[in-house]
Amino acid sequence: MTISRRTLLGSTTAALAMPAIARHGLAAEPIRIGWLATFTGPLSAPTIGFDRGVQYATALINGAGGVNGRMIEIVSRDTQGDPTKAVNATQDVISRQKVHAIFGPANSGELLATTPIMAKAKMPSLVPGVVNSLIDPVKFPNAFRVTPSNQQWDGAVRRYCKDILKAKKIAITADATGYGTSAHDDSMASFKADGFDIVYDGVIDPAQPDVTPDLLRARNAGAEVLVSWTVSSGMAARMMNARGALNWDVPIAGHPALGTGEIGKLVNKPEYWEKVYQVGYRNCSYGPDGKLPKANADFVAAVKGKFPLSDTSLWWVCSGVDAINLIAEAVAKTGSSDSDKIIGHWNTLTMWPGLYGHYTFTPTQHNGFLDSDVVMSKANSQKDGAFDLAPGYA
Repeated sequence: MTISRRTLLGSTTAALAMPAIARHGLAAEPIRIGWLATFTGPLSAPTIGFDRGVQYATALINGAGGVNGRMIEIVSRDTQGDPTKAVNATQDVISRQKVHAIFGPANSGELLATTPIMAKAKMPSLVPGVVNSLIDPVKFPNAFRVTPSNQQWDGAVRRYCKDILKAKKIAITADATGYGTSAHDDSMASFKADGFDIVYDGVIDPAQPDVTPDLLRARNAGAEVLVSWTVSSGMAARMMNARGALNWDVPIAGHPALGTGEIGKLVNKPEYWEKVYQVGYRNCSYGPDGKLPKANADFVAAVKGKFPLSDTSLWWVCSGVDAINLIAEAVAKTGSSDSDKIIGHWNTLTMWPGLYGHYTFTPTQHNGFLDSDVVMSKANSQKDGAFDLAPGYA
């Protein structure tokens, strides 16, 4: 029996854009997928959602008989946000665990250290990191980005600051990680090129207990928007608390982690989460009609009662689902888990309809996420992990 993606989208568990899955009896060898992420530590917030999507999609595929009769086996490793641990985990899953593809690490700083290792091994790699240099089809022909790039995130924030908030003076902050420093540098360059006056910038230790001195310097310099690039929900909440304690009514705009459910537990007052706008995604946003796109609405309905969405972001969960389905579909359609077959299949995808977004790849373009799928959202408007579009969007 073969179940097509179209058939699955029409069922009660439909919203998964699943690959063709054939029930042919169990194969001797499972499809092993390396799943590398920051399960513990101050940068672990995204992994909560990613992992739920990974585990849910895997269980659904295996429950339907696997991929051409082969079960999916997730080989997880906790990188703890440490590039050295990420390197060790990558080498382990490639050399000892013999995985067929890798999703992660889920932090760009770790990806900077592990991407060359995966390229040398010709390991099919789905990259959930935004640092621009992670994708290079010549240097890394095995690596495919399944999230927007820094450039796309930064562009959405910059356009919102300019066109909607009408701001000219900007303060840019970032966490002191490989991702944060890269995002800081890219954002500084792009805002300057677009004519903004950057009155303050700072790279901050995500464990720093008090960011009030940084905000005071930004306020005294006349900042009209605080642009934040951190994956740490703790650091983001401390920024909101400091802003509130200073009675400073300045908007905050930036990283999607500004809307993670953990922040709701960490802000001292609910109103401190007001006027905070995060990078968001059309597929995971409530439109003017108050509804999600149908596939995502069906997905939310399907996972109700299986795991919570209130403490994470829907896009993280959807990204985990998409990653497993991209790998599974490649194996199903090529009939092989060989590296060259998986990579070759991904190079042919055009407007692949994921839950997180649409993906288009070619042999010379591995940044597959559409600019039009990247929007800004109200960070405190989360419902079932999704967010309202920020003020100013039609």
